[in-house]
Amino acid sequence: MASVMSRSPWIVHMNGNSCNGCDIEVLACLTPLYDAERLGVINIGTPKQADIMVVTGSINYKSVDVLLNIYNQMPDPKAVVAIGACACTGGIFHDCYNVIGGADKLIPVDVYVPGCCPKPETILDGIAQAAAILDKKREEMKKK
Repeated sequence: MASVMSRSPWIVHMNGNSCNGCDIEVLACLTPLYDAERLGVINIGTPKQADIMVVTGSINYKSVDVLLNIYNQMPDPKAVVAIGACACTGGIFHDCYNVIGGADKLIPVDVYVPGCCPKPETILDGIAQAAAILDKKREEMKKK
């Protein structure tokens, strides 16, 4: 049986440096057509209350501090979802002089949602996978 938290994850969205294609698809998840809120997924503006961090776009040198600041403000346990080719690997920008690469170059990523840009259904599936991982992390914390 899934815990209550796995059915109501709160997410915080961070855009590293993207074309905004993935951002539009993340926002599409919140529209009545896909209705992420019926699954309990709420996009909030503060990392201090978030369970899952959703990262879009490649990470460049100017976004490093923002990414780390948001990640470090999130309470443990937490999960990270990299959405789109850019957040996973750097995407088409991976050879640019100012791009470090995907989010996993700086923070641990739990779920990768590849694509350029992934469909809202795939994004919601990735968030559901992250919620299940979050449950496992909570159980491990209880054992300690």
